[in-house]
Amino acid sequence: MSRKRNLPQCSHRKKHALSCSSRAELQFPMSSLDCVLPEGQYAQRLSSYTPVFLAGVLEHLMAHILELAAREARSSRKVRITPEHVQRALNNNETLSRLFQLPWLKNEDVGRTYFKILRSTVTSL
Repeated sequence: MSRKRNLPQCSHRKKHALSCSSRAELQFPMSSLDCVLPEGQYAQRLSSYTPVFLAGVLEHLMAHILELAAREARSSRKVRITPEHVQRALNNNETLSRLFQLPWLKNEDVGRTYFKILRSTVTSL
């Protein structure tokens, strides 16, 4: 009497390749961050966990901003989130407004403001 061994039947099947983002359960593309980070020359050497951490931080930040923008949209009785809702959410939150004090987020002449900031930074060095 021959016995059949209890071997896994799918042992010879090829498994589908998982992306780094899906393995880390993130929505942000870690491979793109992995390509962009060395170009910035932030450090001579970067850990392999750096894009994972950065993608997690960016995803958390975006989720928080979108949550605040959704509240702004609901308060103005709108269904869709518009750029104005995002801008109001950023301006109403003290921490985010300090973080995003960038000239291209304001409704003024972007070019002049940007070059004034650059000029003042370069002269202060």
